[in-house]
Amino acid sequence: MVVQVAVLDDYQDFAPAHFDKLSGSTFAVRYFPETLRPHNHPDTPQHIKDELVSRLEPFEVISTMRERTPFPKELIHRLPRLKLLLSTGLRNLSIDMDACQARGIPVTAAWSKPLGPIDSTSEHIVTMILAVCRQIAQNDTAVKAGLWQTGFATGVSGKTLGLVGLGKLGSSIARIMHTTFGMKIIAWSPNLTQLAADEKAKAHGLPSELPNGNKTFEAVSREQVFEGADVVSVHLTLSERSRGLITKSDLSRMKPSSFFVNTSRGPLVVEEDLLGILRAGKIRGAALDVFDLEPLPADSEWRSADWGKDGKSQVLVTPHVAYVEEREIGGWYEQQVQDLLNWSSGKPLNKTMY
Repeated sequence: MVVQVAVLDDYQDFAPAHFDKLSGSTFAVRYFPETLRPHNHPDTPQHIKDELVSRLEPFEVISTMRERTPFPKELIHRLPRLKLLLSTGLRNLSIDMDACQARGIPVTAAWSKPLGPIDSTSEHIVTMILAVCRQIAQNDTAVKAGLWQTGFATGVSGKTLGLVGLGKLGSSIARIMHTTFGMKIIAWSPNLTQLAADEKAKAHGLPSELPNGNKTFEAVSREQVFEGADVVSVHLTLSERSRGLITKSDLSRMKPSSFFVNTSRGPLVVEEDLLGILRAGKIRGAALDVFDLEPLPADSEWRSADWGKDGKSQVLVTPHVAYVEEREIGGWYEQQVQDLLNWSSGKPLNKTMY
């Protein structure tokens, strides 16, 4: 029998180079590059949910890119033919693992192999910080429109970086911005202690204390991180506890000259609160790679060309691409194909999420 395989959400048309190698009498592969509206979004109408079920119901194997098409319990229960989910990354919170386990559906985990001393996401975060502070996008647009030197850049050297979250990514950004630009690092998260911050500094080869007696990575209060930072960057994992954690109360504490950066997950921030701050020009600017609803609807306010005009803050947006590096995505699809071959021949899968 021919195994029916669906490959979802391949925005760059990168998967066929890997999955087309399977063509023959064993597998039939179909590609669905456009994401239907998320199945578990509260505003998703029933007919869209039904359309997604109709699309996926014929398939025994589905390849999904991390957190693009969600697979909640409701959807999994409506896919009786599904036998294998090929996912990416070592964690995918948009898949109901309990529902998959109850059905005996393995969920594979294609993992990232080191590409160099700095990972793709960290590269993008640093780029976002520098680009919004130095008005790279605005200057590009201005020059192409026939203008010249329309504003000032904001340097980061010697200024204060406030991190909401000092985990793997947060501490990586702290090290880069501290060692390269001499930024003062302050950080807060619900469970962060100074001892833990010191250990993070040491893990990156830095002393826990600077010659002037200040901490290299200083754990501060929630209020202090928003009030004291010139750039606030968010690095938390999305969970029910952290959803909507950052609100107007936090954002209103930021300095008028400061910048807000979110490359983690959109729902960590109350979106309407952030939009209100930016519409009113309460801070200098924001750089965002993640949003509540992805892909962004065509009429989303985030797509507006009016940011930075009429008193509004500057807004730099990218389409959740911090991890979308050619070698990394190619490696993930290569692992998915190998897992599919292993599964079809009864061999062990490389890595699963449960």
